[in-house]
Amino acid sequence: LATGRFQPAVQLVGRASAVLSPRLGTAGGDMLSVYGSLFLAGAMAASRAEDRPTTRAFLGEAEESARRLGRDANYLWTAFGPTNVAIHRVNTAVELGDLQIALDIGPALDTSGLPTERRVRHALELARAYSARNRRDEGLAVVLEAEQLAPEQVRHHFISRQLVLTWMRQQRGRPGLELAGLAARLRLT
Repeated sequence: LATGRFQPAVQLVGRASAVLSPRLGTAGGDMLSVYGSLFLAGAMAASRAEDRPTTRAFLGEAEESARRLGRDANYLWTAFGPTNVAIHRVNTAVELGDLQIALDIGPALDTSGLPTERRVRHALELARAYSARNRRDEGLAVVLEAEQLAPEQVRHHFISRQLVLTWMRQQRGRPGLELAGLAARLRLT
């Protein structure tokens, strides 16, 4: 994923799942979380490769693992469970350009039980969807809320920086106080 090799990433998910799936019959929380997280990463790769059928299939596999797990958990630092699957539905929808799906699902998700990193990343993806729909004020509000939660993550994350730069460039005249303040805190001005 990090190097943009999306098809090999999708293929790797297939090979890894073939190794892990025989162990699922007696799987505990750690195995279900690793297996489900594998498919979440694969769904992101497939969505970036614009492969809708594989994205749907991988999300389905992850959802089944989350159903079997039965709750949000953090086995082996995966933050895996039904909420993280829903977050990935939002993320893959944004990647595929299905912004309305992302905006139908994303704002209603309760991420309060997840680690801060996952909560902030969800907020930034949601802000990205708002921005792509020309709903900058709503996107800005989401980024500002995320900043209250984890200022250092927002300050250094490429999505927040990209969003703020885009909003500043699109601005006619002087930016509003909230946007100008955020840009200053991100050291973009």
